[in-house]
Amino acid sequence: MNVLTFDIEDWYNCDFISEDFAWDKHECRIYEGVRRLLDELDRRELKGTFFCLGWLAEKHPLIIKEIADRGHQIGCHSYQHELSFRFTPEQFREDTLKAKLLIENVIGKEVSLFRAPGFSITERNIWAIDSLVEMGFRYDCSIFPAVHDYGGMPNYGKAEPTIIKTSQGNRIKEFPINIHHIAGKNIVFSGGGFFRFFPYWLIKHWGRQADYMMTYFHPRDFDTGQPVMKNLPLIRQFKSYVGIKGAFEKWQRLLSDFEFVNVEEADEMIDWNKQRVINL
Repeated sequence: MNVLTFDIEDWYNCDFISEDFAWDKHECRIYEGVRRLLDELDRRELKGTFFCLGWLAEKHPLIIKEIADRGHQIGCHSYQHELSFRFTPEQFREDTLKAKLLIENVIGKEVSLFRAPGFSITERNIWAIDSLVEMGFRYDCSIFPAVHDYGGMPNYGKAEPTIIKTSQGNRIKEFPINIHHIAGKNIVFSGGGFFRFFPYWLIKHWGRQADYMMTYFHPRDFDTGQPVMKNLPLIRQFKSYVGIKGAFEKWQRLLSDFEFVNVEEADEMIDWNKQRVINL
């Protein structure tokens, strides 16, 4: 099972360092970046899941509506693109519900999927799962089952679709990021900077070995003309811009070499009565 997903944010939205949310001052590149992805998917008759920022639904609703009108599944990626564990439970609910309602107002449909910015639902803020269920979300794609800059959840176990059951008895269907075990380490390769960094032959090899692959791409992963955020630490700059040249062609090869479904289609393929239940 190979799942095709995108995080819809512009080039400046990935700055977790400055916490400067005065985004209107930046050059807007989201229309061109998203339409390039949509055109390629149309050509291949593929449908993906697009996790969209509530801020973009508020400021640039036409691009969110276009994604939905072209037949793709829409999820929520928060309003402000702030790391979830920086919020109190009340702030998390306020930010997420604001985004959910804004997106639903644009597309005219319920939004039942969520992905936290930076995969920032971890052991220290697992209360976020309860909050998501209470807000009507049925699916989450926020778990990064390896060490990550923003926490991750390395004790999650096998990276596969699971049911998370919380201490309050809430349940949600979880589609985590996939990992590859090598030399005692968990390697992520199927999205973002990891996809851009590793050579394609290795990505293809690891992908062929995986029973489950959850991809995650951003318009900026393929935007060679985007401005560089010089305020980022050097290691974050490297991760943000490595391999952008040639990344779109690499992505096209991935689409040719693997069959993909969106989260909705993946859900229908799974017998959830046989899936692992994780108590958190």
